[in-house]
Amino acid sequence: MGGIQIGYRVGRLTVKEATRQRRGGYILWKCSCDCGGEIILDTRCLRRGTVRDCGCTSVVAPGQRDIAGRRFGRLVAIHPTKERSARGSVLWLCRCNCGNEILAEAAQLISGNRKSCGCLSHPPRKDLIGKRFGMLTVMEYAGKEAGMHRWRCLCDCGKETVVGQTLLQTGKTKSCGCLQATTYRSNLQLTEGTSVTRLKASKSGRLIKSNTSGYNGVYYNKKTKLWVAQITFQKKTKYLGSFVRLEDAVIARRQGERIYDAFLQQIEAENGPGIERNGTGQATG
Repeated sequence: MGGIQIGYRVGRLTVKEATRQRRGGYILWKCSCDCGGEIILDTRCLRRGTVRDCGCTSVVAPGQRDIAGRRFGRLVAIHPTKERSARGSVLWLCRCNCGNEILAEAAQLISGNRKSCGCLSHPPRKDLIGKRFGMLTVMEYAGKEAGMHRWRCLCDCGKETVVGQTLLQTGKTKSCGCLQATTYRSNLQLTEGTSVTRLKASKSGRLIKSNTSGYNGVYYNKKTKLWVAQITFQKKTKYLGSFVRLEDAVIARRQGERIYDAFLQQIEAENGPGIERNGTGQATG
């Protein structure tokens, strides 16, 4: 354990127990502060003594970068808090242009990975009633699902369909499906650059050839000795977390697959369920 053990003291901190988590290959330790607070630090941090309390006596801890007052996208860093991330990093209180306040790691802010409270990734609901998008006329709001506002629309062919707000505004959906049926129905299984066939195979539990964990999107990182969950959608891979137990990684992956569900539901709403391609590339019902 590199000289760190229960009872080890640094500053106002006393090491209480080792957790099952790792960061960069180092053990994460739960430490109690003389003030009664707690903090989780890795072996390397304890050896160096860069953090000597839970944040109770110092506004900005020794070795910690002071970003107070700096702007990162729509966020302005206010001050560090006593809260810590799962990795043990200090969480800063930040105020967004929209008025919301959030907690974020300094590293996330500085790297540009966090630019808002979330309002940038969730476009606001627009008033689309009565507007036309291709062959569709918006009739009423149909609620929010999988983070996307959805609208009930009437197609020029007479059918009704529910379409996501973003799909309407970007022009990716222009009809109830009748337009696609006459223009590119034979190419249905490759939609918006995404293979519908592969998504369905993934949802059915069919493993890709390179899989070794028994679960799609889950693999074991030998360096960190943790199970990693991730998901790839429309050529972008999203990190879902690292876990000691395989079961937890599988749960995270299944939760991430909700994005697949929303996409497949949209495709079926536009084109009807059960459409496949035969060997000649023609669509079959």
